[in-house]
Amino acid sequence: MPQTIAARIEADIEAQILSGTWPPGSRLPYEHVMMEQYRCSRMTVSKVLTGMSARGLIVRRRRAGSFVAIPNADRAVLQIEDFAQQALHSGQSYRHAIHHRSLRALRRGELTALGLATSGQVLEVHCRHELDGIPVAWEERLILVDAVPAIIDEMFLSIPPGTWLLQHVPWNKAEHVISAVNASPQQARQLSIEEGAACLELHRRTWLLGSLVTDVSLTYPGSRYRFSGCFSPGGPA
Repeated sequence: MPQTIAARIEADIEAQILSGTWPPGSRLPYEHVMMEQYRCSRMTVSKVLTGMSARGLIVRRRRAGSFVAIPNADRAVLQIEDFAQQALHSGQSYRHAIHHRSLRALRRGELTALGLATSGQVLEVHCRHELDGIPVAWEERLILVDAVPAIIDEMFLSIPPGTWLLQHVPWNKAEHVISAVNASPQQARQLSIEEGAACLELHRRTWLLGSLVTDVSLTYPGSRYRFSGCFSPGGPA
């Protein structure tokens, strides 16, 4: 069945966003530009943009145009952590250190664990986060290359993986699981704590339009970190 003009416009816009060509906050071409590009009516273009706005992929602003949506951390029960912003707000110094970075194929067990039907490449990254020179979190992350092609060339020299993703990749679904764990030998070494010490582990997955973007575990020393929040019966306060 031939693809409609509306479907083609929507597919093209999604491809630009998913590839990172248009990162969060980017302005989409004006409607009259798309009308000329696709040889269609303004009504067709407007209908496509309205639908994408309803799905949370773009934001339409009167007289300003349409923009790629910036991920809203408040959509999840817990805020997506940005250590650099946290340090800035608290007056602390922040530093991250990449201890492992490798591009590889997904393993069979990971396919099952991640609920994926087909294999593909992932970027595996291990990173330590420090505030005022003290380790506060150890990060182990998988980033799906199909969802974030631009990640292949990113070395995370200036910003950590989580911050890079927040700035470059939109998401519309997140899942958080918090567990109490005991520090493994590697975690203890990286966090400068005793092996077996009590820790909090935050396991998070984020998706965009049904496609998994990243799977990450953040381990925090129990004696140095706590999660807090304020809620009302109707939802987060």
